[in-house]
Amino acid sequence: MHLGHARTALVTWLRARSRSGAIVMRIEDLDAPRVRDGSERSILADHEWLGLDWDEGPHHQSTHLERYDEVLAELGERTFPCTCTRKEVHEASAPHGDPGVYPGTCREGPSHPERDAAIRFRMTEAPSFTDALHGEVEGGHMDDFVLRRRDGLHAYQLAVVVDDHDMGITEVVRGDDLLSSTPRQIALYRALGWEPPAWLHVPLVIGADGARLAKRHGAIAIDAYRTAGWSAEALLGMLAASVGLLDEARPAELAELLERFDEVGVAGLESPPFVPPSPD
Repeated sequence: MHLGHARTALVTWLRARSRSGAIVMRIEDLDAPRVRDGSERSILADHEWLGLDWDEGPHHQSTHLERYDEVLAELGERTFPCTCTRKEVHEASAPHGDPGVYPGTCREGPSHPERDAAIRFRMTEAPSFTDALHGEVEGGHMDDFVLRRRDGLHAYQLAVVVDDHDMGITEVVRGDDLLSSTPRQIALYRALGWEPPAWLHVPLVIGADGARLAKRHGAIAIDAYRTAGWSAEALLGMLAASVGLLDEARPAELAELLERFDEVGVAGLESPPFVPPSPD
């Protein structure tokens, strides 16, 4: 569990507890080759150490594969097989100024029938939406995105929409690197006749150089701080200060942060450049 994840988890916890909501813990483990042994135990232990408890789960996406295929079949003509490689999509879209946005090559039939095909969603709209923090967000590109990869793995966009619907999620809280995914997911909701949830995208943890926090900025794993002797309260206070809930980084308990969040709400969140101190 890294600092960016922890900060989003903190905002999620404060948002839910301030509104008498329930938090659902979901392990998004669709890409089995990338799942590392022990990572789930570590992430859950980090949540528990910080006091960021949850009310349901953990649920595992890897147990929902039949459900994803069922929903994929329901979409019918809103999907189509695509045999393009990523390189081909990039090369075909780049001249139009939107590298990586699918140019519709296989909409009327696979361009390379001899290849295995991914399944794409046929976009007919790019919905705008209201975010609790960002306000009105434009819909962006009309991009026929992948629902199931060529290797048979279900894509993130499909899995999270199905799970959020089936689990009764009323508000999604996540990092704002996923703002551009939201119109796609809303389009999926509408195609399935489902009501989309509300959205809250938390600013990313960034370094003093304005770039998304990465290893080059220093140690970012929660367990590094715990191992070095930091208290959960000290780490919570650092994270809270990084979103403007405290004037300075100092130890703070969740009860104090919840009281502060009740005062300022989502509108009080901010994201100044944040370079975390070394754990040592």
